Amino acid sequence: MDEATSGAWRKSVYSQSGDCVEWRFTRDAVQIRNSREVEGPVLNFTRAEWRAFLCGAKSGEADLPG
Repeated sequence: MDEATSGAWRKSVYSQSGDCVEWRFTRDAVQIRNSREVEGPVLNFTRAEWRAFLCGAKSGEADLPG
């Protein structure tokens, strides 16, 4: 299994406190969870949904107002 489908949870290298969002790629989805609640709920997105989110974030759609 390659890195894109490995299922290993990852978080930003900029995370210092450990309180952050983690993600992993599975064969069919991108999953997101709270790193403090590893047994808690997981959000599931299709790869197309995740790409759309990243494109929007990169283009400024997710910038804070003002």
